[in-house]
Amino acid sequence: MSTSEGLSDPAPGPTGSSAAPTAGSRVSIPDVIRKKRDGEKLEEEEIWHFVQAVTRRTMQDGQIGAMLMAIRLRGMTPDETLVLTRAIATSGRVLEWPEEWRGLLVDKHSTGGVGDKVSLPLAPALAACGCKMMQILEKVGCCIVEQSEELVPADKVLYALRDVTATVDSLPLITGSILGKKAAEKISALVLDVKFGSAALYPTLESAQQLAQSLVSVGSQLGICTAAVLTKMDGPLGCRVGNSLEVLESLECLEGRGPGDLRELVTTLGGILLWQCGRASSMPHGATHIAKVLDDGSALSTFRAMLQAQGVEAEVARALCAGTQEERFQVLRRAQSQEELVAQHEGTVQQIFALPIAQVLHGLGAGRTQEGQWINHRVGAELLVSVGQRVRKGDPWIRIHYENPELSDADRRNLQGALILEDSEPFAPGSKVAKTILPQKVTGLVVEVGVR
Repeated sequence: MSTSEGLSDPAPGPTGSSAAPTAGSRVSIPDVIRKKRDGEKLEEEEIWHFVQAVTRRTMQDGQIGAMLMAIRLRGMTPDETLVLTRAIATSGRVLEWPEEWRGLLVDKHSTGGVGDKVSLPLAPALAACGCKMMQILEKVGCCIVEQSEELVPADKVLYALRDVTATVDSLPLITGSILGKKAAEKISALVLDVKFGSAALYPTLESAQQLAQSLVSVGSQLGICTAAVLTKMDGPLGCRVGNSLEVLESLECLEGRGPGDLRELVTTLGGILLWQCGRASSMPHGATHIAKVLDDGSALSTFRAMLQAQGVEAEVARALCAGTQEERFQVLRRAQSQEELVAQHEGTVQQIFALPIAQVLHGLGAGRTQEGQWINHRVGAELLVSVGQRVRKGDPWIRIHYENPELSDADRRNLQGALILEDSEPFAPGSKVAKTILPQKVTGLVVEVGVR
């Protein structure tokens, strides 16, 4: 949000609940930590007291860390997780929207992956179909923003400490973090892209499914029409990795071009959201509608309007959305050096592992090693071959964009390890979408559909 309009003060607790601690509450933080350490279930008041103490910074970081580790090791019941999420959601201001937008406010969240650029083409595509994605929403229909100081401040504290206390993978903490923000946004529908694989937080479909089910169940109980899509993250999404290069690929998707796996994910997630908010009669019908606005230029026009509404100069927006690739590079900037690596023997590409590529690019400046560190948006990689393709020895398979530090021999060895070739026939790569999980409306439980 560009202004404070549309915000309301947080409620003291969940609607109809008296669980939020009042002045003079006798809840003891050490006692709460001890209870969870010993595997006991926490009372609602204890969870609310913990979150409010985090928000007001009346707890020491050591106490917060101890509580996070207790939750990580002992877990939380679904009821505890729901209370935690509600408390996080109302720890700051809560967004309010015009009544006529009811049912149209949608959002998407991804658990993160290499080359995961889906939001850039998805948001304007949904807006072109009539949805609202977070003045800018009224005129354009979508915007992409970062978390503000006013929205869910408890999550900002907890998120930073989870990273340094090895509790990032805690299911209730992830659920509370993701859905706390979404509940504070007061959205109508939410689709979650939950990644699994060697380059994802969860390595297996089964472990990722547990998170997806928790998110769908809690989201539904918060009044958000929530669905989750489980997608594979062993190889990069699309053909480009790195900030500037991913923007370029997103623009190609908005032009109806670009990699098939990126388009599949954009249309799948968008189709679910259109169906959830009543803009499509089914998920496949919604996916067809998303594909149409990508192909006819509507989504690209909306993206251009979004850029200008969020302060991008008109000429810059034109160069990005209507310019040549060279004009786009003049805006996004190209790295000073590029180097292509070649296949070391002949074969069919079985896999291109994302993690080694991400690790090398991180070391070249595409990511942070500490908070506040500068990121070089020009650093990145382009895949020149695809899974299932036959390549000959000496064929270029990846192009690395770098500046300082330069690409080292160790980097080259690590990158070569990402390319898996076998002597087999070429084949068509499979879908990255493995499973879709939808809520069971009455009970808040989840059902699985669309297993692929």
